[in-house]
Amino acid sequence: MTKTEDRYRMLLGASTALADQPTVKSVLQSLRGVLSSTSRLHGAELFVLSADGRSLVSFEFDRDPDAPAIKRGAKLLLTGGVAQVLDEQTPVFVPDLSLAMLEHPDMAPFAAEVAGRSTYLFPVSTAQKRYGILSTPKLQGQQFAPEDVEMLSALASHVAVALECALAKDLAERYQRELGSQRDRLRLVLEINNQVARLDIDDVLRSASASIRSYFACDSVTFWVLNEENGQLQKMLDDFPGGKGPMAGVACAELSAAELDFEKLRQRKAEIWSLENFDRLPAALREPLNAESIKSLAFACLATENRPLGVLSIASRKLTAFDQEDLDLLAEIGIQISLALDNALAYGRLHASATRLEEERLYLESEIETEYNFEDIVGKSAAIRKVLDQVAIVAPTSSTVLLHGETGTGKELVARAIHNLSPRRGRTFVRLNCAAIPSGLVESELFGHEKGAFTGALIQKRGRFELADHGSLFLDEIGDITMDLQPKLLRALQEQEFERLGSSRTIKVDVRLIAATHRDLKGMIRNNQFREDLFYRLRVFPIEIPPLRERREDIQLLVHFFVSRLSRRMQKRIRSVPRPAMEALVNADWPGNIRELENFIERCVILTPGDELNVPRAELNRSAGRTVIAAASTFEQAERQAILDALKGASGRIAGKGGAAERLGLKRTTLQNKMRRLSITRADYSA
Repeated sequence: MTKTEDRYRMLLGASTALADQPTVKSVLQSLRGVLSSTSRLHGAELFVLSADGRSLVSFEFDRDPDAPAIKRGAKLLLTGGVAQVLDEQTPVFVPDLSLAMLEHPDMAPFAAEVAGRSTYLFPVSTAQKRYGILSTPKLQGQQFAPEDVEMLSALASHVAVALECALAKDLAERYQRELGSQRDRLRLVLEINNQVARLDIDDVLRSASASIRSYFACDSVTFWVLNEENGQLQKMLDDFPGGKGPMAGVACAELSAAELDFEKLRQRKAEIWSLENFDRLPAALREPLNAESIKSLAFACLATENRPLGVLSIASRKLTAFDQEDLDLLAEIGIQISLALDNALAYGRLHASATRLEEERLYLESEIETEYNFEDIVGKSAAIRKVLDQVAIVAPTSSTVLLHGETGTGKELVARAIHNLSPRRGRTFVRLNCAAIPSGLVESELFGHEKGAFTGALIQKRGRFELADHGSLFLDEIGDITMDLQPKLLRALQEQEFERLGSSRTIKVDVRLIAATHRDLKGMIRNNQFREDLFYRLRVFPIEIPPLRERREDIQLLVHFFVSRLSRRMQKRIRSVPRPAMEALVNADWPGNIRELENFIERCVILTPGDELNVPRAELNRSAGRTVIAAASTFEQAERQAILDALKGASGRIAGKGGAAERLGLKRTTLQNKMRRLSITRADYSA
């Protein structure tokens, strides 16, 4: 009774000791201490049934230092004593462990190392489930006493309970991790969903990238938007806080049709790329990634049902940073961002269209408020018919037209006629008088500027080239454009592209240019005041507008036209023009051409009290009595003639008493500058 009591007391103590162990491994290690007073174990190894129930897998062990290095996960086939233990749920003694190991492929390589040992196999089960077996090796031929076998059988039940607790704990921890991961996934999806409700795509992408980088613990998040016209992925946002700089210089990635794989984009495919896949990237993108030590990438294609939009990519400096779960989540996020991106792009297009229409409306309103020189081309002379024939020939084309004529001849009206007869008549006709704007502001007026490009640039402004896209641009007084601006204008005409002031983004347009000038551009070329290449680019189709003195037969028609229009405006009833007055009007020189005639007729209408036009012919006589200046066809010609007369009167002397400068009331340097500008040489006045 004393021996039996000791055994039960030992079993109770062993149960208490086993119950205090926190893990399965510590339970196995405690078996040696429990049996140390009666038997010596060479270790203990626990095998559990595999998920398919067809084998046993090494789960945990407590071995001697010289024991075989059998790894966890090694399998035992359900044969021999192993099957007997599981089927009968009773201990089985294996006298030669090495022979038994030869029956199992995973154990056979270690059979020689256990020669001379035996083992007991105990079932590890609870009332609800069979978990596996417990192996306890001893020296060959040595068996446990029946009392020890009984005790080990009871202890195996404790091992089963410990295993059940460990598996339950592992399962609970796994569920907890999965729930935490699912919670984080749902939180990320909710964050993205809340962020994509905005219309400002920059805000959407910045907020989304911060959430994505935090969840995936990646180094960078990049959004690429597809430009279907040129097959490029243009970088819209690059969130790379730890970047060294190489990726910052990559603005776009040009891909071939095969690399881009539009169908894959449409299907919203997601992929993980490691270093060996980087060769598929363009060199312009691959080299910066290598410079940043990026080792893994994950892509999610952004697309709607109708068209691809771009790519969302996340990058890491770790080799295996992403798995399939990350890829699935990234694809789900890609769907949400695709909807936001599509909405934002559509909103951007509508906003840009609305802005363009508003700018065109304001421009056209300002044009309507502007007083045109006259409303229609009036005349039937051979000179004006020649001009109209040339207009009819060139209008259907998109060729550049250069109109040359004196001030007041109606060059803008001819330009409008070219636009109205062209296929571009449904779009805007934009005009700019280059001489009416300070030279420093002409570039901003032509090409626009960004906010902050220069002092006073408080908002972004679109230039006349953008306003005239798919329409016509009329540049009046083209000869007044400065030399430093002429190369930019030449490039805009040849390439149909330009950059706004303060911006590096190239804007492409389709503009038909009509230029006009009263200057002698060839003379300006000789004086290095106008670029020859720009001149020939403008002079694709030149049209010479005749002065009014060369189409006197049209003056009578013009007089009646202006009288009719102005009398209606002033609410007068002027029915006729006296014959002597009409003859005086027809015979006048009109150096200011049609503009001068219109202003003179307006003065006549104001002075007319009755129904017959009152024409102050004395003014016409004084105008006809002028000699040199009135005879000159242009102001430049008059100025040139006055300088030549002064030089001839001074016998060719420029400075000094009685010199040409004193005669004209000019400084010597001023006179010399004018002579250079007007191409006056000694040969012109020495005779």
